[in-house]
Amino acid sequence: MDAPAVSVLIVDDQAPFRRAAATVVGLTRGFEVVGEARSGEEAVEFARTLAPQMVLMDINLGGMNGIEATRVITAASPHTVVLLLSTYQVEDLPVDAATSRATAYVNKDAFGPQVLREVWEKRATRQLP
Repeated sequence: MDAPAVSVLIVDDQAPFRRAAATVVGLTRGFEVVGEARSGEEAVEFARTLAPQMVLMDINLGGMNGIEATRVITAASPHTVVLLLSTYQVEDLPVDAATSRATAYVNKDAFGPQVLREVWEKRATRQLP
């Protein structure tokens, strides 16, 4: 019998990237999208109500940014895996990304099924610098 799918919340203010991320999740065996949020505030609310196991979080969001939303989500649910996604190079990440409690950061160009699986498998160790 297969294990239940990993539930994933996608957070991005741009619909094209939300669709692309949903496609990646849909193509990755053992993962399923349970919701999509357009803002940090929606992400916090959806994380509370949907209790996803993993959140794909854009950094640059209007209102509450992805770093602050990650802090709020992981404070309420420490076992939630948050993968920060953006167009930044690692060396250009905002300084406060390191204290967000995100599990990892991946440039959007590098995001795909293999990255999703790797981050989930390494979830016990926080990878941000």
